[in-house]
Amino acid sequence: MTVTFPTTAFSAEADAPLILALPKGRILGECGPLLARAGVAPDADLFDEDSRRLRFPTNDPMLDVVRVRPFDVATFVAFGGAQIGICGADVMMEFDYPEIYAPLDLGIGACRVSVAEPRELAGTEDPRLWSSVRVATKYPNIARRHYAARGVHAEVVHLNGAMELAPGLGLSRVIVDLVQTGSTLKANGLVEVETIAQVTSRLIVNRTALKTRPEEVGALIARFRAALEQGQP
Repeated sequence: MTVTFPTTAFSAEADAPLILALPKGRILGECGPLLARAGVAPDADLFDEDSRRLRFPTNDPMLDVVRVRPFDVATFVAFGGAQIGICGADVMMEFDYPEIYAPLDLGIGACRVSVAEPRELAGTEDPRLWSSVRVATKYPNIARRHYAARGVHAEVVHLNGAMELAPGLGLSRVIVDLVQTGSTLKANGLVEVETIAQVTSRLIVNRTALKTRPEEVGALIARFRAALEQGQP
């Protein structure tokens, strides 16, 4: 199915501020030092989890920040609600928007997309011999592609959270989820059996915005590139 993005999605004219979409939660905290090195100083309550605001001005009158769910950053940028954003590679893999260009790996938010299964079942079967498997995940596209590559049909149970409960309650044989330390898996009787992809956060840009406002968007990319260089030992 072809998705058409309306040109009216770019409500911001050339004299309106650019919008930088940032993810809520853990990654937002890691963005703080990077933003500072890039010379971007949003209102302080951007980092306050109790703040109900979602849009924040910065020290640059031509740049505002919006705070959205990590899974929504790519969609905001692809549809033109924001011209630039910081997004996990897992989200980019899941949605695979052609409208997005990712010029920089920011090296923050390191984790991985992995397959996990109940501890007592780990190693008892060769998954390469399966014809089908039921998978609980919030990454249906990643899961289907992963298993299709080995000729296995993935029946996806789409959950937005608490994936670790699914095998024990009979919803699925395995889960595909984002793993940082593995402690949640361990606490729920699961073990990581396969890594699908290593994940870090990327700077992403809307391709149309890069064409229509090249100087402004290009300058912002350059500021983040310089911030990365400053942060290297």
